[in-house]
Amino acid sequence: MLALVALAACVHLGMVFLHVAPSNTVTKQHGRAIDEWIYPEFEQNWKLFAPNPLQQNIAVQVRAEVKATDGTVGTTQWYDLSAADGRAIDGNLLPSHTQQNELRRAWDFFVATHDTTNRPNGLRGDLSERYLRRIVVLRLDREGAGGPDAVVQQVQVRARTTNVPPPRWSEEQVSDKPVLRQLPWWPVAEKDRAAGTRPVDRTGTMASGR
Repeated sequence: MLALVALAACVHLGMVFLHVAPSNTVTKQHGRAIDEWIYPEFEQNWKLFAPNPLQQNIAVQVRAEVKATDGTVGTTQWYDLSAADGRAIDGNLLPSHTQQNELRRAWDFFVATHDTTNRPNGLRGDLSERYLRRIVVLRLDREGAGGPDAVVQQVQVRARTTNVPPPRWSEEQVSDKPVLRQLPWWPVAEKDRAAGTRPVDRTGTMASGR
């Protein structure tokens, strides 16, 4: 067991090294495999040390189209997932990595791989969509979206971005109006249902016993 852990650690360190290293023969031949290992959970960036760090609050929200057990279809309210993460962190001396970074990094990953019209601009676009979609499906399940035994059929994500006001002594002027970026509706397939969500049987209804 210890040998397997050591081997996995070595492989991970090697992948991270190749990811941040200058382009070379190995990265040219195995770039796709390296990217699949690194993205999105282990991406490396230097935003913390940027001369002009990000100065915005971004709230990621989601709503769903759900099908109830009686066959009726409806749309849920908007769930503020970022606010839920904030409440979980507030006052928590040891917040989890998931609470702090999972949703934020998923949104950053999506924005980095899509243009302003929400179209993928690279090979990782599809991966970022699937990653974000599975996260919000899992969060909706935790919220019990649509009520008991409701089936989530589609999800829609949006982000509400607000500038952080500059300090009183600063002469910088920024807008205080929030900016919304709303994505199209995404159908939810069975493979999008991450571990821990309510299982769906072959008839399309939630299995009992939750």
